[in-house]
Amino acid sequence: ARMAVGKNKRLTKSKKGGKGKKIIDPFKSKLRYDVIAPQYFTNRIVGSTIVSKTTGNKIASENLKNRVFQVSLADLKGNEEFSFRNVKLRAEEVQDRRVLTNFYGVQLTVDKLRSLVRKWQTLIEAHTDVKTQDGYTLRVFVIGFTSKRQNSARKTYYAKSSQVRQIRKKMRNVVRDHVTTSDLKNVVEKFLNNSIEKQIETVTKSVYPLQNVYIRKVKVLRTPKFDINKLMDIQGDTSTLVAIRKEDVGAPAEEAAEEEAAPQEPVVGDN
Repeated sequence: ARMAVGKNKRLTKSKKGGKGKKIIDPFKSKLRYDVIAPQYFTNRIVGSTIVSKTTGNKIASENLKNRVFQVSLADLKGNEEFSFRNVKLRAEEVQDRRVLTNFYGVQLTVDKLRSLVRKWQTLIEAHTDVKTQDGYTLRVFVIGFTSKRQNSARKTYYAKSSQVRQIRKKMRNVVRDHVTTSDLKNVVEKFLNNSIEKQIETVTKSVYPLQNVYIRKVKVLRTPKFDINKLMDIQGDTSTLVAIRKEDVGAPAEEAAEEEAAPQEPVVGDN
């Protein structure tokens, strides 16, 4: 069979003015900014983000504001035990080459959530909208699983629907009590230190014992009017934070050549 040659004329045509076109590196017109987490985290420098340089009415710092960064809690705390949580941070202010962020949400990783779901138990979920003392409206999702009663010989440990309703009510009450009496900074610390989950386990024991109770997800629904002083209270002094980027620059050519030319020790068994 003969192939149709020259049917698609567009492939053979060269683009007009293609020869003299210069290849420009797109990163030449970009700037790199360091992303700074609030001071209640151990590792403050989250990473870096790039943005186009200021041109005309497009100001670089304005383009950075309201960007959301998702970071593993293990990186923020410097401890691998917390790798099952992801924290969302939102850019609120830009100072020099630093992007100052505030808490914007937290959630369990998918693999952690899947590992909790098993047979022979009841999964109980509850969610509620609550307002902190400093005006942040949060939607908090709680998840928990029934556990075996003491001295029980049953293989399964399912809760009745009436018990599930009671447990949900108690979950909501505990979350409200903790969130409505604290500001955002203290609430975040409670979320990350598992103090709310421990209280839920204690309170619901009288209805049905629970295990693997977690704050599954937290979303920030509404924020108060932006106040730079409040943000600086959360951030603290950021001027001393300097990002140290370790780059592999290799070894000088002379040293590398000397290493290659160095005589090797004879191997046993060589002739």
